[in-house]
Amino acid sequence: MAAIEVERRGPAVWIRIDRPERRNAYDLEMARAMTAAVESAADAAAVVITGTGGAFCAGGALDQLGDPDPAQLRALFAGSLRLVDAIRACPRPVIAAVDGAAAGGGNELVVACDFAIATRRSTFGQTGPRVGSAGVLGATNLLAVQIGEKRAKEMALLCRRYSAEQALDLGLVNEVVEDGALEEAVDRWLAEILRLSPRYLEIAKISSNQWWNQSKDNMSASLGMLVQAIGSEDMREGARAFLEKRSPDFRGGRNATAAAEAAAEGAQQ
Repeated sequence: MAAIEVERRGPAVWIRIDRPERRNAYDLEMARAMTAAVESAADAAAVVITGTGGAFCAGGALDQLGDPDPAQLRALFAGSLRLVDAIRACPRPVIAAVDGAAAGGGNELVVACDFAIATRRSTFGQTGPRVGSAGVLGATNLLAVQIGEKRAKEMALLCRRYSAEQALDLGLVNEVVEDGALEEAVDRWLAEILRLSPRYLEIAKISSNQWWNQSKDNMSASLGMLVQAIGSEDMREGARAFLEKRSPDFRGGRNATAAAEAAAEGAQQ
């Protein structure tokens, strides 16, 4: 089964992320496939992005961060930026249909989408500093416009988790529905969209991108900083801890590295 499934359901294009064994975390090939699917949906009435297996999306796959290949990781960062930018540039409304965890880059997909509908069991949050990274493709910039600066920093810096009801109160999602009722709710939103002018929906959507457009330079610069940090001890420790299902020890590892460097310097004197 393909990792990304694209299905035309009447007037809408459904993009389904299908890697449930890793909570639908995406790699470069998957990011490119989603981007192509969004860009090819200009003739649809709307686009729906969803996941399988009780998760929405855990963002970019972390399995290579413990021993990162700089070229591959740089390409994944760039591919992630192209994906969220394609969502914002799509002339049709894009709906995040969230059932389960939206974490890290998956949470940023929710930020990028025009609308978000979630089941009660869904959760939201960033993972950046907790796993040796930073959510610079929405969480550290555009999210502040959506939920307020203090709350956005709470989410992006402290990596707290939020229930679907909390996400609704914050303004991150538009509606929360009972578990099992997600597709019915999405169809209801699609029916409402179909009653509207596609030409003026496009104008309204592109006009609403003011804050997104102002954030893109910040995103590109921040990705450059992430590239410079590839292979850092914090990145390696965060990935190892995530894969080993333990709490990371960023400061302990940093202190050990500093002690080793000091000892080596002392031996040379």
